[in-house]
Amino acid sequence: MKVLLTLYGEERAAEEFSPEQGAAEMAAWQAFDQAARAAGVLIACEGLEGSHTATTIRIDGGRQVTDGPFIETKEQLGGFIVLDVRDLDEALEWAAKTPWNHDGCTTEIRPVMNYEAWMEAASS
Repeated sequence: MKVLLTLYGEERAAEEFSPEQGAAEMAAWQAFDQAARAAGVLIACEGLEGSHTATTIRIDGGRQVTDGPFIETKEQLGGFIVLDVRDLDEALEWAAKTPWNHDGCTTEIRPVMNYEAWMEAASS
């Protein structure tokens, strides 16, 4: 089962890291990456540039393009991880192991759509 972990938090938190905190954060992410690769579950793990670089498009009776993220909120999408795990319990275990788990941060876990199963169900 493939799952997407989307990582939300306040962007300013990382900007306030000291050089030592930044290095420790990167080392923690590298350790997570290596552990997930060694377990054979990691498909992708990427951070995203700040929300000021985002562009949003909305089609609603016409095309509307705006700068920035879709919603106004303190929390912004900071990155994503795609895993191939047995089930939700294993996804939760891996989500708990990420360095993202600190005050004010949220991880959403969502299954990646299985198109074959969806087409099979739609045709029956």
